[in-house]
Amino acid sequence: MQGEVLPERSATQVYVGIDVCKARLDVYLHPLGAKFAVSNDAHGFRRLKRSLEGHEGALVVMEATGKLHRAAHRSLVAESFAVAVVNPLRARLFAEAAGALAKTDGVDARMLAVLGESMKPSPTAPPSALMQTLRDVLRCRDAAVAARTALLNQLGEASVPVAIAEIKRQIRAVETSLAHLEAEIERLIAADPSLARRLAVLTSIPGIGTTTAVALIVGLAEIGALSDKQAGARHIRGGRPQLRRALSMAALSATRCNPDLKAVYDRLRAAGKKPKVALVAVMRKLVILANALVTQNRLWQPNHA
Repeated sequence: MQGEVLPERSATQVYVGIDVCKARLDVYLHPLGAKFAVSNDAHGFRRLKRSLEGHEGALVVMEATGKLHRAAHRSLVAESFAVAVVNPLRARLFAEAAGALAKTDGVDARMLAVLGESMKPSPTAPPSALMQTLRDVLRCRDAAVAARTALLNQLGEASVPVAIAEIKRQIRAVETSLAHLEAEIERLIAADPSLARRLAVLTSIPGIGTTTAVALIVGLAEIGALSDKQAGARHIRGGRPQLRRALSMAALSATRCNPDLKAVYDRLRAAGKKPKVALVAVMRKLVILANALVTQNRLWQPNHA
């Protein structure tokens, strides 16, 4: 192991911070002060788990890093280690509050371990293979949507015929790719009865279309298992930009086609709240409503008792 300082076996509660990069995992054991690095591959995972033997009940904390942390997360959970995957923004704010302004791999690993002791985040179960596939396909779809938007902007500014023709060709190619990706998302969801039912429940809510429903299914996999407070407060901000964008569009639509949510928006605007503040309130109401309907496994009805 690189920079190896072997941890002593101890009955003390241990918090393990892991800073993940493509090539390696930087590890810090708090409060033991032990630190080392292993490769971010199966060989490194085996060495990491051997180093953690004897620290029963250790809580491992790592940041969500796209897909770089996934293999380590799965490997540790498979060996019954408790692993909390935290929002990078949350970890950065914690480090800044603790006065750790320098950002290096070693400092990040130590601060993640200290965050584990201070905040005791709940362990995070790895997503199922189907959910991970959905996330990857949805990420590709979002990239295609962004590419189409950029091309449409270029088309509006182009004046040379050859450039216009080429941009139009690229737009057609992106739209073909989008159609394939959206069909694949629909196929994956339809193949799983529980996800298909969840999609039906969510799209029954006025203001929530298929795109927003899929973003909720993928970006808020815990929907249906949250309290109203958790659904309305914890998941609007930070770490889930795809979900926020989809909810923002859904909330805007709901202020026009959902009488209950339109009333919420109008009441807040009449009270002097800014449009953005009122829209965020509608987003929270939408998530609370969606969570309640998924929990109860029922479709939205305009006058449900």
